[in-house]
Amino acid sequence: MSDPVERLTARLREEEAVVVAYSGGADSALLAFAAGRALGTRALAVTAVSPSLAASERSAARAFAREHGLAHVEVCTDEIERPEYTANGRDRCYHCKSALFDALTPLAAAMGAAVALGTNLDDLGDHRPGQRAAAERGVITPLVDAGLTKADVRAVSRELGLVTAEKPAAPCLASRVSYGDPVTPEVLARIEAAEAALRDLGFPVCRVRAHAGGTLARIEVPKDQIARAGELRDHVDAAVRGAGFTFCSLDLSGFASGRLNALLPLLPS
Repeated sequence: MSDPVERLTARLREEEAVVVAYSGGADSALLAFAAGRALGTRALAVTAVSPSLAASERSAARAFAREHGLAHVEVCTDEIERPEYTANGRDRCYHCKSALFDALTPLAAAMGAAVALGTNLDDLGDHRPGQRAAAERGVITPLVDAGLTKADVRAVSRELGLVTAEKPAAPCLASRVSYGDPVTPEVLARIEAAEAALRDLGFPVCRVRAHAGGTLARIEVPKDQIARAGELRDHVDAAVRGAGFTFCSLDLSGFASGRLNALLPLLPS
């Protein structure tokens, strides 16, 4: 076994039990898998269900847990009912993670477990207010403690034969809503439907960023796919408008994670 796996296993075995915040992405999938191997029945993977979780992601999380025999439950979180979250300010992720941990804490308390989050070392340099919510509540970050970067997560997942090794990043749907525009179930559903339609058109990596109160869709695809998106513009336009957007645009800069963070300097501190 590789050193990262041994370090991660050793870190997890320092806990009596863990409740893993499990979205089904590469990071949380590796953490849930490793926790299951290290702690057996003392590890529980928990998926937070809300309008910000795409149905396809929920299905993938269920399938991974079934494949690997993980103890897995789903809980509904109430961030969409919290005005601080729906206002969509710079600290939206703080309020989202607060809702998540508020839901996981009772489960963890019943098990005598720590709550674990799949943060990796690379995440520490990004704008992630959710990390503050985790720190305030004593949530552990075993991937960080074991020294794993995103590249390490993917390499270890490959070594272990996990299907999530090459899974593209899939942050919550709310991350597509322009800061300052309200996060609503309707806008999130619009984004989810538009991205699903674009994947059906052959764009597996894409983002639909919602602007102008959820009326304008700004599409991001990898740079080498921009020309193809232009060739399919009628289909792309129909797909996005069919999802409920009034306007459809294609970002000529191409896809980049966290693109909306460019707006942060313009927001109230």
